[in-house]
Amino acid sequence: MSRTSRLLALSAASVLALGLTACSTGAGTGTDGGSTDGAASGDFTPVTIEHALGTTTIDEKPERIATVNWANQEVPLALGVVPVGMARADFGDDDGDGVLPWVTEKLDELGGEAPVLFDETDGVDFEAVADTEPDVILAAYSGLTQEDYDTLSEIAPVVAYPETAWGTSWRDMIAYNSQAMGMADEGEQLVADLEGEIADVADAHPELTDSTAMFLTHVDTNDLSEVSFYTTHDTRVQFFDDLGLQQPASIQEASDSTDLFSLTQSAETADTFDDVDVIVTYGDDELVQTLEGDPVLSQMPAVANKAIVALPSTGPLGTAANPTPLSISWILAEYADLLAEASQK
Repeated sequence: MSRTSRLLALSAASVLALGLTACSTGAGTGTDGGSTDGAASGDFTPVTIEHALGTTTIDEKPERIATVNWANQEVPLALGVVPVGMARADFGDDDGDGVLPWVTEKLDELGGEAPVLFDETDGVDFEAVADTEPDVILAAYSGLTQEDYDTLSEIAPVVAYPETAWGTSWRDMIAYNSQAMGMADEGEQLVADLEGEIADVADAHPELTDSTAMFLTHVDTNDLSEVSFYTTHDTRVQFFDDLGLQQPASIQEASDSTDLFSLTQSAETADTFDDVDVIVTYGDDELVQTLEGDPVLSQMPAVANKAIVALPSTGPLGTAANPTPLSISWILAEYADLLAEASQK
């Protein structure tokens, strides 16, 4: 299947995956969280959204939108709405202000009152969320437990992940969250725009279509007895599909046996990954040298060929390899260049 066909199939799957029993009109929301004229005149159809943790009905167009867990705030921001509160970013935050650079850029562009930052170091801060008095809580990409969901639902209607915790694609993140906002049409357009950007970059790197890739999780250089990797249920690996890379049979077969987003195998079975052309992971030159010097892992073709993309574990570049509505445009060209360079080794 061609890259373009895969993109179209993924888009269709995202639409079909929505368990929606009603449709919103797509009326917009202003940067101050207030409704537009269409919504103010009652031009909003109640929507019911089925997800992994329950069924959520939204009767009125939400004016105050809060988001919890990773990246959900990027959907309202991409659609021109500043949330009243969102999770503080710690991983990938380059200046320590709790906001990733692409989010900062969008907040600066939109203006309005800055969102409250929820500290989720020890889990969802329910009191802080409640203090923002939200009309809806977006969490389509999240790891909410049933208890988390039930507690949040006492504050406002909550949209959780469709099927698997931390397994929501960026397309479904946009589809579910925008639907809950009453901006389904705008969400569909956002998906189409991002797919166009991805297609342009992928077309500029046709060499990727001939390569396979796997994404190692954070590697412990002091213990290389195991190999941990993201499965096809993880959005980082799904991003490979968007860019035209092929899934190695070894990763696909392992993924088919679980619904987990990561797995671990003994390093003694590393020859399983002989069908991997490119390895992506978090680390630096020291990590690469450690892998190349290991008597077992150095036998993997991608390691032997130095076809390793080592992303900084604390900077924005590594963070954006997990695609989200605003980070895709921010990282796309540079990330594709790195993958293409590695694929040619």
